[in-house]
Amino acid sequence: MAGDIRHQGVVDMIDGQTVVVRITQDTACGGCQARDICHAAGSRERLVEVWDADAGNLQVGQTVTVSGSGSVGMKAVWIAFGLPLLLLFAALMTVILPGGSEKTAAFVALGVLVPYYIGVYLFRKRLKRVFQFRIIG
Repeated sequence: MAGDIRHQGVVDMIDGQTVVVRITQDTACGGCQARDICHAAGSRERLVEVWDADAGNLQVGQTVTVSGSGSVGMKAVWIAFGLPLLLLFAALMTVILPGGSEKTAAFVALGVLVPYYIGVYLFRKRLKRVFQFRIIG
């Protein structure tokens, strides 16, 4: 499908119909000639849980392609960065505009983020249903 996010990965674990796929995300330095001596170059591994009815046909160590829709990626960016930024800005303005100190505004703004991220953590199972990947090919 157009707009899908696709990554190749290796099956790390299979538990019933849940497959854990290890994805290595390389930085943009992959094509650079100096990547071997540069300290900025690197890669990160991610584990992605995928529900797959055909998990019995997969084997640990098998290379697979994991796909998710682009709209799900935008929702993730919104939840991780957009809403917290709006909360931070709103808290700052709520304290500063009536004449509060900048120090107080900073503490209030950071304090607003604590319950937000606690809420994201508490609703992680519900969010996991929204951010689903599938194995293709």
